[in-house]
Amino acid sequence: MATTQTRQSSNENRVLTAAVSQVAACWGLTNEQLGAVLGVSPATASRLKSGGFELDRSSKAFELAQYLVRLFRSLDALMGSDDVASSSWLRSPNLDLDGRPIDLIRSIRGLGAVTNYVDDFRAQV
Repeated sequence: MATTQTRQSSNENRVLTAAVSQVAACWGLTNEQLGAVLGVSPATASRLKSGGFELDRSSKAFELAQYLVRLFRSLDALMGSDDVASSSWLRSPNLDLDGRPIDLIRSIRGLGAVTNYVDDFRAQV
């Protein structure tokens, strides 16, 4: 039983790490930006992107990574899978959010607010 659970956790870690790496690539996130979102150092973010670091299910970074992927999926659906449009939206001032989403997602509160905003906007469409 423990082996199956360990293997499942390992798979979840690997899959989420790969997804976060792809999000970072699609949105052109720097190591500093990704590190700020996940609450890890820029060096750890660099290792994550290069495959030298894997998120751990028991960590806060894993939870934040889940929110980041949720935001990506919601924004991707809203923008019709246009990574350039999504990246542009993230970097543009948003009056409703009172800032640029790319800056806001650097905090836990901001990541949650931006994710909820995009989810709410999607629900209206």
